[in-house]
Amino acid sequence: MSDLELPIKFTDAAANKVLSLVTEEENPALKLRVYVTGGGCSGFSYGFTFDEKVNDGDLTIEKQGVAMVIDPMSLQYLVDGEVDYLESLEGSRFVVNNPNATTTCGCGSSFSI
Repeated sequence: MSDLELPIKFTDAAANKVLSLVTEEENPALKLRVYVTGGGCSGFSYGFTFDEKVNDGDLTIEKQGVAMVIDPMSLQYLVDGEVDYLESLEGSRFVVNNPNATTTCGCGSSFSI
Protein backbone atom coordinates (compact mmCIF):
# COMPACT_ATOMS: atom_id res chain seq x y z
CA MET A 1 0.00 0.00 0.00
CA SER A 2 1.25 3.47 -0.76
CA ASP A 3 1.05 6.27 1.81
CA LEU A 4 -1.96 7.67 -0.07
CA GLU A 5 -3.92 4.42 0.40
CA LEU A 6 -3.21 4.07 4.12
CA PRO A 7 -5.96 5.04 6.58
CA ILE A 8 -3.37 6.73 8.84
CA LYS A 9 0.08 8.20 8.22
CA PHE A 10 3.27 7.18 10.04
CA THR A 11 5.65 10.13 9.69
CA ASP A 12 9.37 9.87 9.05
CA ALA A 13 10.03 11.53 12.42
CA ALA A 14 7.94 8.91 14.24
CA ALA A 15 9.55 6.03 12.31
CA ASN A 16 13.03 7.41 13.04
CA LYS A 17 12.27 7.59 16.78
CA VAL A 18 10.85 4.06 16.79
CA LEU A 19 13.97 2.85 14.98
CA SER A 20 16.17 4.59 17.55
CA LEU A 21 14.26 3.10 20.50
CA VAL A 22 14.11 -0.40 18.99
CA THR A 23 17.85 -0.27 18.30
CA GLU A 24 18.50 0.91 21.86
CA GLU A 25 16.43 -2.00 23.24
CA GLU A 26 18.22 -4.42 20.89
CA ASN A 27 14.90 -6.07 20.06
CA PRO A 28 13.97 -5.81 16.36
CA ALA A 29 10.61 -7.53 17.08
CA LEU A 30 9.27 -4.42 18.89
CA LYS A 31 6.57 -2.42 17.15
CA LEU A 32 4.97 0.88 18.12
CA ARG A 33 1.38 0.16 19.16
CA VAL A 34 -0.97 3.14 18.93
CA TYR A 35 -4.35 2.85 20.64
CA VAL A 36 -7.34 4.83 21.82
CA THR A 37 -8.92 4.33 25.24
CA GLY A 38 -11.87 5.87 27.00
CA GLY A 39 -11.01 8.57 29.52
CA GLY A 40 -8.93 11.68 29.62
CA CYS A 41 -10.29 15.16 30.06
CA SER A 42 -11.97 15.17 26.61
CA GLY A 43 -13.47 11.64 26.47
CA PHE A 44 -10.82 9.55 24.69
CA SER A 45 -7.06 9.28 25.17
CA TYR A 46 -4.26 8.28 22.84
CA GLY A 47 -1.83 5.66 24.02
CA PHE A 48 1.55 4.48 22.79
CA THR A 49 3.42 1.36 23.82
CA PHE A 50 5.91 -1.09 22.39
CA ASP A 51 4.65 -4.57 21.58
CA GLU A 52 6.18 -7.66 20.00
CA LYS A 53 2.80 -9.08 18.98
CA VAL A 54 0.54 -8.30 16.07
CA ASN A 55 -3.02 -9.39 16.82
CA ASP A 56 -5.62 -10.59 14.31
CA GLY A 57 -7.17 -7.57 12.63
CA ASP A 58 -4.36 -5.15 13.53
CA LEU A 59 -3.27 -2.72 10.85
CA THR A 60 0.50 -2.82 10.41
CA ILE A 61 2.34 0.02 8.68
CA GLU A 62 6.02 -0.47 8.02
CA LYS A 63 8.46 2.35 7.40
CA GLN A 64 12.25 2.53 7.55
CA GLY A 65 12.47 -1.06 8.81
CA VAL A 66 10.12 -0.58 11.78
CA ALA A 67 6.39 -1.10 12.25
CA MET A 68 3.43 0.68 13.79
CA VAL A 69 0.37 -1.41 14.69
CA ILE A 70 -3.17 -0.28 15.47
CA ASP A 71 -6.09 -2.43 16.58
CA PRO A 72 -9.35 -2.16 14.58
CA MET A 73 -11.32 -0.51 17.43
CA SER A 74 -8.74 2.27 17.78
CA LEU A 75 -8.29 2.67 14.04
CA GLN A 76 -11.89 3.80 13.56
CA TYR A 77 -11.07 6.93 15.61
CA LEU A 78 -7.77 7.58 13.82
CA VAL A 79 -8.69 7.34 10.12
CA ASP A 80 -7.06 10.10 8.06
CA GLY A 81 -4.86 11.02 11.03
CA GLU A 82 -1.12 11.03 11.42
CA VAL A 83 1.23 9.62 14.05
CA ASP A 84 4.20 11.93 14.48
CA TYR A 85 7.07 12.52 16.89
CA LEU A 86 7.70 16.04 18.19
CA GLU A 87 10.62 17.53 20.03
CA SER A 88 9.74 20.89 21.58
CA LEU A 89 10.16 22.97 24.71
CA GLU A 90 7.37 20.92 26.31
CA GLY A 91 9.38 17.74 25.76
CA SER A 92 9.66 14.96 23.25
CA ARG A 93 6.70 12.70 22.55
CA PHE A 94 4.68 10.77 20.03
CA VAL A 95 1.53 12.65 19.00
CA VAL A 96 -1.56 11.99 16.91
CA ASN A 97 -2.76 14.67 14.53
CA ASN A 98 -6.41 13.68 14.25
CA PRO A 99 -8.81 15.50 11.90
CA ASN A 100 -11.72 13.53 13.43
CA ALA A 101 -11.29 15.13 16.86
CA THR A 102 -13.80 17.91 17.45
CA THR A 103 -12.19 19.03 20.70
CA THR A 104 -8.86 18.28 22.36
CA CYS A 105 -7.42 19.02 25.76
CA GLY A 106 -4.53 21.36 26.43
CA CYS A 107 -2.00 18.54 26.64
CA GLY A 108 -3.08 17.09 23.26
CA SER A 109 -3.35 13.54 24.57
CA SER A 110 -7.13 13.37 24.83
CA PHE A 111 -9.93 14.26 22.43
CA SER A 112 -13.63 13.89 21.65
CA ILE A 113 -15.48 13.19 18.45
